[in-house]
Amino acid sequence: MATYAFVLIVGLLAGILSGVVGTGSSIILLPILVFEYGPKQAVPIMAIAALMSNVARVAAWWREVDWRAFAAYAVPGVPAAALGAHTLLILPSFVVNIALGLFFLAMIPARRWHKRKNFQIRLWQLAVAGAVIGFLTGVVLSTGPLSIPAFTTYGLTKGALLSTEAASSLALYVSKVVTFREFGALPLGTILRGAIIGSSLMIGAFAGKAVVLRMSDGVFQRLLDALMFCSGVSLLWAAYAG
Repeated sequence: MATYAFVLIVGLLAGILSGVVGTGSSIILLPILVFEYGPKQAVPIMAIAALMSNVARVAAWWREVDWRAFAAYAVPGVPAAALGAHTLLILPSFVVNIALGLFFLAMIPARRWHKRKNFQIRLWQLAVAGAVIGFLTGVVLSTGPLSIPAFTTYGLTKGALLSTEAASSLALYVSKVVTFREFGALPLGTILRGAIIGSSLMIGAFAGKAVVLRMSDGVFQRLLDALMFCSGVSLLWAAYAG
């Protein structure tokens, strides 16, 4: 019970962060779940929780979803996420830990490089990004640090950005969850754990809407970099210790 209480509190805080900046819940929660349940169970649990979190963000910003951008991103992203999820299930646990850790760490310089170049992308390029990020979502779960820049460079901001990214991620997570279920990686216990944790993320996501316009871009960038660094290091440590 103490473990669940701790995870729920962290989940509430992660949900608030996700509701404010559009990502971060998986980055915060995944290392905790990996230590508690191992990577092969943690990723399906987090997939259920992240699915619920995205439902809450879409509901909070429903009127601002850019459905053209959603379709361009999600249509190629859904089958790519299923392929990535299948890839994840056949990899050894320590490989998953290393991949997760390195991915988070690599996103720190990658995001900064992308921001300096000030790229603008078109609808077809957003579709390509959806396919690539969709596959990565299937493997490493949290690709918000990639999907958020993809939608911002398409031209979305604030509520439109948060809602469209959440709707697109929701489609990808549904694909991933269905794939996990088909391959027996979602027993009832895993579903219940994901639903419990997801409930705290949903509450946090609605709470985050109240402060979404108050955070400066500089604070957002530093906060996200710190989250990815801590999560990446902790997952690499888990791979080393295991």
